[in-house]
Amino acid sequence: MKTRLLIIGCGDVGLRVVKLLAGRWRVLALTSNPGRVAALRAAGAVPLLGNLDEPATLARLAGLADLVLHLAPPPRDGERDARTRHLLAALARRPPTALVYASTTGVYGDCAGAFIDETRALRPATDRARRRVDAEACLRVFGRRHGTRVSLLRIPGIYARDREGGHPRERLARGTPVLRREDDVFTNHIHADDLARACVLALLRGRPRRAVNVCDDSELLVGDYFDLAADLAGLPRPERISRAEAAERMSPMQLSFWSESRRLSNQRLKRELRLRLRYPTPREGL
Repeated sequence: MKTRLLIIGCGDVGLRVVKLLAGRWRVLALTSNPGRVAALRAAGAVPLLGNLDEPATLARLAGLADLVLHLAPPPRDGERDARTRHLLAALARRPPTALVYASTTGVYGDCAGAFIDETRALRPATDRARRRVDAEACLRVFGRRHGTRVSLLRIPGIYARDREGGHPRERLARGTPVLRREDDVFTNHIHADDLARACVLALLRGRPRRAVNVCDDSELLVGDYFDLAADLAGLPRPERISRAEAAERMSPMQLSFWSESRRLSNQRLKRELRLRLRYPTPREGL
């Protein structure tokens, strides 16, 4: 009998997971959009209609799969993740053996460029990161209570040449500036294909209630990342501006990504999940 996997939030990364497992596992994918049913089926997944914002639509999920991959984002507002709470309430009736959750490295907050690992205290600085911290806490409790092996993947910026919005060429083509070197912050990345492979390995090898940074080997400032992308794409390098100029020209959302700086250790990813990165830096991935 094939292993049964339920993917919650089967977007770009989820479809890459489906492709990896084609013919080997039976993959079910929850979607709230009827328009995606045909695409999911064509990819090799069994589509299920349900909405994480509507708990009554999730009742059928209990016991459907041995493994669950939770890739769905939290709600857009507040500091709690009601969607994850609704999902866990549905799964609790017949808990899965293992559950992997796609969190964010934003849970660490600003680390002033320090090199950190998963033991770093969580200090989320935005509501979107606080919602992820809330989801992580709920999942840890669920794992202890029901004996489910819960793994938390903390993920930075995801990129790939064939991922919608996942290549910096669009931003470069718009002429969006970056910070000058003295004001710049460190950024972290993972190629979408390496992330999909990490998800599968976490389902198989993740340790109970363990967090893992899923990032590549690079240590790049944001400006250097876009300079590299520009050179590889044959586009002009972006304009460099001061932080004061950025405050006048950029949106609050854009500025929020320049308010945190950290470099991440990926030793757990390599040692525990035993992932060999196909794209160890953006130079190979782009």
